[in-house]
Amino acid sequence: MDWLLLIAAGCMEILFALSLKYNQGFTKLLPSIATAATGGASFYLLMLAIKTLPLGTAYAVWTGIGAVGVAILGIFIFKESINIFRLISIVFVVLGIAGLKLTDTH
Repeated sequence: MDWLLLIAAGCMEILFALSLKYNQGFTKLLPSIATAATGGASFYLLMLAIKTLPLGTAYAVWTGIGAVGVAILGIFIFKESINIFRLISIVFVVLGIAGLKLTDTH
């Protein structure tokens, strides 16, 4: 259950970051509400997950999910650059997340 909460927190973090692009400095009402809601949900779910998961692992996984998700969606949604170095970097982050999960004794 704790890992599911952490994954949900990471997904909310992705939505939070994406909503930042659309709220245009908090000048657009609905995207600004989405930013506040997804940011709050992300932190809340993370807070629940770290009750039982190691803080360092949980925080790294949470930020990793957010970073990888936003990087991948940025390529598809915002037509951000795609090159071999970017893709390799994303793979390294995913490997780091997997390594943290595999070494977690919880």
